[in-house]
Order: sequence, then structure tokens, then C-alpha cells
Amino acid sequence: MSTNRMITVLGPTASGKTPLAVALAKKVGAEIISADSRQVYRRMDIGTGKDLGDYDGVPYHLIDICEPGTKYNLFQYQHDFMEAYDGIRGRGARPILCGGTGLYIEAVLKGYSLSPVPQNPELRARLEGKTLGELTEMLADLKRKTGAAMHNTTDVDSRQRAIRAIEIEEHSLHAPVPERIMPPIDSLIIGVAVDREERRRRITRRLERRMGEGMADEVKALLDSGIPAEDLIYYGLEYKYITEYVIGKTTYDEMFKGLEIAIHQFAKRQMTWFRGMERRGFTIHWIDAAQPMGKKVGQAERLIFGV
Repeated sequence: MSTNRMITVLGPTASGKTPLAVALAKKVGAEIISADSRQVYRRMDIGTGKDLGDYDGVPYHLIDICEPGTKYNLFQYQHDFMEAYDGIRGRGARPILCGGTGLYIEAVLKGYSLSPVPQNPELRARLEGKTLGELTEMLADLKRKTGAAMHNTTDVDSRQRAIRAIEIEEHSLHAPVPERIMPPIDSLIIGVAVDREERRRRITRRLERRMGEGMADEVKALLDSGIPAEDLIYYGLEYKYITEYVIGKTTYDEMFKGLEIAIHQFAKRQMTWFRGMERRGFTIHWIDAAQPMGKKVGQAERLIFGV
């Protein structure tokens, strides 16, 4: 096996992907490229689970690269990924792609061709009064018309995200433009699998820990810095639920219970995406997250080195 072949470590939230990727990086002299759609934002640390201390000196990329309130997207991610990937290869190191945003992972591995899509103010005005359910139905109808195979359904959990997805599909339907060609990336894919009940326990424990670490204070600081509440709500999950709590729309108990359920549903959708990747031709070598780290690293090394 090529010593420069990329390694991908994927799995649902709370599966322990990053510690495994870091342990492997130390073994093979690698640098880590994040595949997380929210860890790109600065000052959004606890809510996105950056846990930068886990990297323990291993170089990482595509974390803290843009400001909160901006709308980072897949087109930008592909560009930034290729810059990081080429830089790592140029230094003679091996890239490890690590994260749980299935769309980002699949798009760079398969080399999907994408085009930038501008905002459509008229369309946004027409969609203003629609509920998330109505927007989701519209998106599904548009995807049938465009034949779209890809969209990050794991992240369409707010009206703003759904509107942006509709904007992209509408653009594809009425104004196709030349696509940017991206090369596919050859990669060994290692998945970290967690039993459903254990995953639920991990998610609940982690949420309790992060609230204790000051996740609500982090959101309040972002709001106090001038970022509009709707921009934080756009990012979904922790930032959606905790922003609504901080601005007084919900109680603490309502926020915690709603967020806990939403993260469980999110993890389930992540696994659905990864299973879909397998149906679309990707081979994912699954490793049981419950094993001690030494055993997980040993399994991964056998896959990497073919022994």
C-alpha cells in the first residue's frame, strides 16, 4: 500500500474519531484534515466539540478558518481541502481526513464537481413565511426535478439551511453553469462504530459535560460580540437550541431535552449517510468504538499496512 495514501476516519458524533485519528497520525507521521462543517468557525469551540487538546501536537487543518456568522459551504470546503491536502503531500506527510460531515467526506473522496451558487433575494423573499416542514417538502420536490444525488440532509435542521439548499437546487434547475472539476482522492476509510445505546449514553454524558464547561456562556459571548441570533441558529444543533435558550425563547430544561433528542437524531442521520456511502461503492472498514484504544489502533494499523 502506498505510504502516502490518505486515511479517512469517520463516524457519528461522540464515537471517538479524533483520538483515534491522532493516535494513527503519530504512528504514520500524518497531519489531520478536519471534515466538520462547523469546526471551521472561530470561537465556536465547545459547541462544535473541537477538543483541540486531543491533537497533542499533531498538525491539523480546516479548523478555525472563518468567522462566525459567515456561511461556509461545500464549494469552499473542496477548495480548502485540496490546498491542505496538496500542502501535506508536498511536505512528505500523509493526510488523515477525520470528521462526521458525510457530504464533505464523500464530495472530496469522489471528486464531485461543484459550482458556486449566488444568493437569490427574490427566492428568499418568497420563502420567508414557510415553515421548516414546508421548506423540506419543497426541497425534496426540487431534488426530484434536478435528479440531485447529493445534499447534506444531516445539516438541514433550520429554516436558513433549508432555504439555502432550495436556492442551490433552484439554481441548478434554471441556470446550470460550468462545473469545477475536482480529482477523486484514493483513501483507506476506517469507520468508528458505536452501539446505539452506548452512543445515546455518550451523547448525553458529553452534553452534560459541555454545559458544565460553559457552552451557554460561549453562545452568549458570540451574541454579545454582535453576531445576530438568527445567524447562530443557522448552524443548528447546539447553537440553535442554546441561542433560543439564551435569548429567552425556551427554558433550560426545554433546551436541554430538545437538544439531546436533536443530537441523537443527528447521529442516526450520520450513520444513514455512511451506510449510503457503502451502497454507493465506498468500502468502510468498521472498528468497534468500545474497544480499548490500543486495540483500535492495532486494527487500524493492520488495515493501513496490510498485515
